[in-house]
Amino acid sequence: MEVKAMIQIDYTWDFVADNGALSCQEPAQKIESTIYSLTKEFIENGDYVVLAVDVHEEGDTCHPETELFPPHNLRGTKGRDLYGSVKELVNENKNHPNVYFMDKTRYSAFAGTDLEMKLRERGITELHLVGVCTDICVLHTAIDAYNKGFSIVVHQNAVASFNEKGHEWSLDHFRTVLGARVI
Repeated sequence: MEVKAMIQIDYTWDFVADNGALSCQEPAQKIESTIYSLTKEFIENGDYVVLAVDVHEEGDTCHPETELFPPHNLRGTKGRDLYGSVKELVNENKNHPNVYFMDKTRYSAFAGTDLEMKLRERGITELHLVGVCTDICVLHTAIDAYNKGFSIVVHQNAVASFNEKGHEWSLDHFRTVLGARVI
């Protein structure tokens, strides 16, 4: 039997709100209720919930994203806040032992973090991925999860991107190359 966890990736103000610094806007806003429901379900079932949130430092000229994207998810700003009802749900459960908020500084939630250790020490073998952007941070997290031997489930109604072609390509890639279940 698989022991599962949900990784909620970058569902923050800067990636979702109309005036977010690097927002998917409507596609990301449309998945709010699904992300809320899935997060609540995982918490209530006692499953591990990881909130992997991008963090950048103001004026960091050495980060590889500096040349690719405008400043976003800057430490200490509203941009890093979880978005909408998801923020409220997580705040209500912030002391829950199975809710883990983690910073990430690269696309993948595994890159330079203790995520794999946290999952392995709990015996987790199946990862459920939700959040944004499907073709960037969700994709890179899925690739690392695949390479580390985790089973992957992507909730297609709980991922979004500002690039519709990239979103669709990634959903296909999850299925056909990473062997993920896309539900």
